[in-house]
Amino acid sequence: MSNVVTRFAPSPTGFLHIGGGRTALFNWLYAKRFGGKMMLRIEDTDRERSTDAAIAAIIDGLQWLGLEWDGDIVYQFSRAARHREVAEKLLAEGKAYYCYATPQELEEMREKARAEGRPMRYDGRWRDRDPKEAPDSLKPVIRLKAPQEGETIVNDQVQGRVVWQNKDLDDLVLLRSDGTPTYMLAVVVDDHDMSVTHIIRGDDHLTNAARQTQIYQAAGWDVPVMAHIPLIHGPDGAKLSKRHGALGVEAYRALGYLPAALRNYLVRLGWSHGDQEFFSTEEMIAAFNLDGIGRSPARFDFAKLENINGHYMRAASDADLVAAIETILPEVAQAHGAPLALDPALRAKFIAAMPGLKERAKTLVELLDSAYYLYATRPLKPDAKAESLLDETARKRMAALADILKTLPEWTIEATEAAVRSFAEAEGAKLGQIAQPLRAALTGRGTSPPIFDVMVVIGKEETLARLADLAL
Repeated sequence: MSNVVTRFAPSPTGFLHIGGGRTALFNWLYAKRFGGKMMLRIEDTDRERSTDAAIAAIIDGLQWLGLEWDGDIVYQFSRAARHREVAEKLLAEGKAYYCYATPQELEEMREKARAEGRPMRYDGRWRDRDPKEAPDSLKPVIRLKAPQEGETIVNDQVQGRVVWQNKDLDDLVLLRSDGTPTYMLAVVVDDHDMSVTHIIRGDDHLTNAARQTQIYQAAGWDVPVMAHIPLIHGPDGAKLSKRHGALGVEAYRALGYLPAALRNYLVRLGWSHGDQEFFSTEEMIAAFNLDGIGRSPARFDFAKLENINGHYMRAASDADLVAAIETILPEVAQAHGAPLALDPALRAKFIAAMPGLKERAKTLVELLDSAYYLYATRPLKPDAKAESLLDETARKRMAALADILKTLPEWTIEATEAAVRSFAEAEGAKLGQIAQPLRAALTGRGTSPPIFDVMVVIGKEETLARLADLAL
C-alpha cells in the first residue's frame, strides 16, 4: 500500500488521555506498517477551552510514548481562512447556501423535535429561498446543501458497512455567522489538504463520518478510508473515567510505568494478534493491521498493565532502569523521601542493587520505594513490620553481630553470609531469627532484596553505622 498518511488530531482542552494515546499508537503503527506518515494536528478551534499547557502536555505525552509524528504540527485555528475559502467555493457552486434562520426559529424547531421525541433537524427553510428576502440586519450562516434522498454509506474498516438515510441528515452549518468554520468543515478541509488517506479514530466520531463524507462528496474530493475503533471501558464495563484510571499519559509516567510497557499494553487494548502478549516495537509494526481490531469496547485492567510493566522492567538493563528512575525523581522524590537527583556514588549503588530490586517490583515507583535503604538518612525510620522485628532481644543480638562483622577481612556476599550463619548457630537460633531483624535494621523495612546483597551494596562502614544506630 503506497503513500499511506494517517493523522492524530487531539483537541487541546486537557491532557493526552489514555484513549487518545491508544488512538495515536494505532495511527502511528498503521503508517509505519505501510511505510507512510503520521501527521499531528492540534484541533484548537475551541478558543475558550484550548490552552498552551494542554498542547504542551499532548506533545510531551506523545514523545514520552515514543510516537514521533512526521512534518510540522498543523494548528487548525491558523487555517480558518482556508476553511472559509472552501465554504465560499461550495456556495458559489450551488452546493451550499446562505441560511438566515433566527435563533428563535431554531429554538422552535428544537422544541418541536423534543415534543415529537425525535432529534433536532434543521428544516431547510432557506435551502431554496432568495437571500434578498432576508432582513439586512441578520448575518447568515453557510449550510451544506446535503442530498435529501438516497443513502450515505461508509465502508468502515472496523464497524463494517454503515448506512445513513439522507432524509435523516439535515443541512449542516459549514460557516457560522461570524465567519468562523465549524468543526465538521475544518476537519474535512484539513484532512484533504494534509493528504490523509486513512482516518483511524474513536467510534464516538462514527456519526460525524456521514456528515464529513457528504462534505467530501460536495467538494469533489476522495473520501479517506475510515476505521472507527471502540472506546476503552473500565473493568466494570462502563465508559472509562478517572475512577477507573483514565489519567493523562504523563500520570502513568509518574506512576512508574515504562513507555515500552504502556505501548505494549495499549496495542493489545482492542487489537489482537493470535495469543501473543508481548511485542517489540518492530513486531508491533510488522503485525498491525485494521482487521485485528475488534468491535467490542476494550476493558482497562491495571493489574494486567502492572504485569506487563514488571516483565519489561525485568528485561531492562540495570543502567536503563536507573536512568528511568532518574527521569521521574523530580515528580515522585518528595513523596518517597528520596533525593531529587542521584549523585555518582548513589547512582552506582542503585545499579549494583538493581538485580535484586527489579525481580519483585511492578513499577519504577515500587522500585524506588524498595531501594529506600540506599538513600535513607540515618537513623532509619523503620516501618511497622520492621519495628516489630526489632525487640530488645533482637537489638542485643544485632550489637553482638556487629562486633563480629567488624572483624571481617573481606566484605563479600559469601563472607557476610558465612558470618551471619555462624552467629545464628552460636546463638542457637534459626537463620531467619537473625536475618529478619538484620534486614529491619539495615533497610527500615520488613521486606527487601536478599539481605547479604544489601550489606554488600551499602558497604561495611554503612552497615556497621546502621547497626550502631539501634543502640541510640
